[in-house]
Amino acid sequence: MKQGEQAVGPSDGELWADEAFTELFERHAEAVWNHAYRLTASWTLAEDLTSMTFMTAWRRRHELTLVRDSARPWLYAVAGFLARTEFRRAHRFHALVARLPVGRDVADHADHVADQVDSDQGMSRVLLAVDRLPRAEQEAVRLCLLGDVPTADAAAVLGVAEVTVRSRLSRARARLRELLQEEV
Repeated sequence: MKQGEQAVGPSDGELWADEAFTELFERHAEAVWNHAYRLTASWTLAEDLTSMTFMTAWRRRHELTLVRDSARPWLYAVAGFLARTEFRRAHRFHALVARLPVGRDVADHADHVADQVDSDQGMSRVLLAVDRLPRAEQEAVRLCLLGDVPTADAAAVLGVAEVTVRSRLSRARARLRELLQEEV
């Protein structure tokens, strides 16, 4: 209500005493929003502050101080207090973000999981293909290709010449390529 205007209906004091809060909200919400907007230059923050102002007013309704029978100055003071609190919170948040190390990209865990699943599926396909090889080739593949055992050591374990292990590995690789291409 501007200076010099006559109040239509009950005064703010009467509304406050009767706890007719809806009428007080309707009477002052636009003015409080405008005030909050002037303080913040943000439409959404002004809306949030308006809501918080009236919520605070309701919670602290027994502490209200009317000025010339108007609740507006008290509502403006609450909105200003809430805006300052919001600015302090935002400043602390931005200061915290500024202290974070720069240039450290954190790998997305989802990428790792997807790669692992793909890898597990690929390994399962390979193992199924290895199971389809002749037994001698399976042993050579499991020892040398999957177990990283040198061909000389695999030959000693299998009781064959090293050249035999290499030959079995060569044949196994060719068969595995064929078996894995059939699946695709």
